[in-house]
Amino acid sequence: MKGKMKLKQNSFLLLVTILLFFIMYGIGCVLFNAQGFSKTQNFLNLFISNAGLIVIGIGMTVVMITGGIDISVGSFVAMGCMMLAWMMEKGGIGAVPAVIIVLVTGIVFGLVQGFLVAYMDIQPFIVTLAGMFFARGMTAIISKDMISITNETFMAWAKMKLYLPFGGYLNKKGVMVYPYMYPTGVIALVFLVLAFIMLKYTKFGRSIYAVGGNEQSALMMGLNVRRVKLKAYVLDGFLCGVGSILFCLNTLGGFVEQAKGFEMDAIASSVIGGTLLTGGVGNVFIEIICIATCRNSAFKHSPARQPSKPLSPSREPYLPGGHVLPLQLCYASSLYSSLFLP
Repeated sequence: MKGKMKLKQNSFLLLVTILLFFIMYGIGCVLFNAQGFSKTQNFLNLFISNAGLIVIGIGMTVVMITGGIDISVGSFVAMGCMMLAWMMEKGGIGAVPAVIIVLVTGIVFGLVQGFLVAYMDIQPFIVTLAGMFFARGMTAIISKDMISITNETFMAWAKMKLYLPFGGYLNKKGVMVYPYMYPTGVIALVFLVLAFIMLKYTKFGRSIYAVGGNEQSALMMGLNVRRVKLKAYVLDGFLCGVGSILFCLNTLGGFVEQAKGFEMDAIASSVIGGTLLTGGVGNVFIEIICIATCRNSAFKHSPARQPSKPLSPSREPYLPGGHVLPLQLCYASSLYSSLFLP
């Protein structure tokens, strides 16, 4: 009976968080309607600008549910972007092989960190701290200068628009304009759904919760705790590789200082989304609400990403600052609700 009450409480708080999000978003539509806040495209820009962070946040959530942490994700994103830029612009490697190499690098990176955490019993913070320094250092070794990507195939991927058949509006010229999504946002949402299904309905997903909840109980149940942790970090490494590719499709370039502080955004979004630092509890769908507002709460005035040309370090994608206030209120509501999660 107590377990059912606890489950209902968690479901209730999840619904409260989602409800508060849409209430605040509705208030924003009223207050900033003249600036275009109510347009469907403005809402979709949240997923376009934060596609890489959404995927990386999923990996962070998986690792944190096991009771671990990964503070190397920001540095790996910078290294992944630099690898892509250098391979396509300096190394003469095509876009597809470059993407595959980055994905394999992410898997190997996660495998090494997972082995040190699971089988060498080194604290995750220490292991991933070393990984953070290593990845950032490798980024500088590859190139100390910014490299802009001009590869035609990669540029075509970045510029591809997937128009939606609804939510259109008439512009000043009287032409119907329909909202669109870039492939990066679609890929991020697909990974989100797959992660939800994996955590909720697969043996591996339930094993992750069991290990994070109580390792000794998991061992007594017959679970291979070390193998589960290793797989979690390998998955995290793979998702970091995917996230760095999506991030690079937004910025179309690589530089040493790229994605600095990215790990804190991922950790904060996971924790505020209800993931416990001690492990055993986490939800990727609450996390996405926090991610969508966390990165856009810096009051930047740059427009949403337009991949017609590579971005410079000062032009990383953010939403206009005037539209951020309602999103910050959503962020605060998510934080308030998460304080009551077990």
